Amino acid sequence: MITIVGQTIIMSLKKKILFGILAAFIVIQFIRPERNSGNAASPNDIAHATTVPPEIKSILTTSCNDCHSDHTEYPWYTNIQPVGWWLNHHVEEGKAEINFSQFNTYGVKRRIKKFHEIAEMIEEKEMPLNSYLWIHGNAKLDESQTKTLLTWANENQKMLEEQYPDSVMRK
Repeated sequence: MITIVGQTIIMSLKKKILFGILAAFIVIQFIRPERNSGNAASPNDIAHATTVPPEIKSILTTSCNDCHSDHTEYPWYTNIQPVGWWLNHHVEEGKAEINFSQFNTYGVKRRIKKFHEIAEMIEEKEMPLNSYLWIHGNAKLDESQTKTLLTWANENQKMLEEQYPDSVMRK
């Protein structure tokens, strides 16, 4: 008799826990992060700070801007929490590192540093992130795109260093 009662209590407890988890999952669907849906191009955009050839603009749009601009194209699954929260955190981190929509607000030293970091991240194949490439396979940089982006970043860094020699980072 005790075994049957014990099993009934355990089954009842399991059901309550399962319903509690389900209820929590439903409730969190209504707690949504603010979307990163500003203007894709603004007066502070990188295109107003330096020359951005069409090929570079295409690479930035396809491989970088979802996490590094004020405008993110959201896939359907970001409507499911906690995935949306995780993605929002990812975008906020990316924008904190470099925001192409706000690049024109950066000072010269910061621009030099950011061009250096762009080159470094691309060269070391740290960007785009593998977790981003799982879903966005078209964002993967091929050898030609990598070389084009590296050349562009290095040329911009060098140009700024020559133009503003007092702003060059001391190593």
